[in-house]
Amino acid sequence: MSSEARKAELAASLAEVEERIAAACKAAGRERDEVRLLAVTKTFPALDAALLADLGALDLAENRDQEAGAKAEEVAALRPDAGIRWHMVGSLQRNKAKSVVRWADEIQSVDSERLADALAKATRSALDSGQREHPLDVLIQVSLDGDPKRGGTRVNDLGRLAERIAHVGDIRLRGLMAVAPLGTDPAEAFEKLARASERLREDHPNAREVSAGMSNDLEQAIAHGSTCVRVGTALLGGRGLASP
Repeated sequence: MSSEARKAELAASLAEVEERIAAACKAAGRERDEVRLLAVTKTFPALDAALLADLGALDLAENRDQEAGAKAEEVAALRPDAGIRWHMVGSLQRNKAKSVVRWADEIQSVDSERLADALAKATRSALDSGQREHPLDVLIQVSLDGDPKRGGTRVNDLGRLAERIAHVGDIRLRGLMAVAPLGTDPAEAFEKLARASERLREDHPNAREVSAGMSNDLEQAIAHGSTCVRVGTALLGGRGLASP
């Protein structure tokens, strides 16, 4: 597929997703600009990310540091002045902290105090060396079903982790992220997340981000206060079917 044909395909998909978001916001009595669209480009080539940026989708997300670092560099070469913000949305190990802070503007999957400490240390080093120009924004990933295999911290542990992030320095707590558990009603899961976010803001008023909702459930997430939807398949197609 030519780059022009792929751009047209992406433009059509982006328009459809934008229509869904706008309709969901209207149904919830919210303004469209209250919800940010995060385009999840994992497994897709750098050219797709560059084409999305051309179309105005400047918030891009990845879930593996090894893939993302190289892709971010390639996209920067393709579109040096685009103003793209990269987000890490996948599970992250502490030993990847030094690498991920080189390319990520925001990490949405912080789920432990040890990871927060590692990211703060890596961010300070990157700031001192000139690899970064600003502190790292982070979201706490919340486990809505308590299953540790799926990632995320338990709702009851949110307060302690939030306090650690707030005081460790060089990382900024922006809010919460969660994935609706498989086999459950997404609306119930997102309502639980909304309550957790409300409690978090009592002590951390700047932590207003609620990252929830993907291709299949973004409407339910927006109805329950999501400020950021993470969309991959509905924008780029099924995994492994991207243009070369």
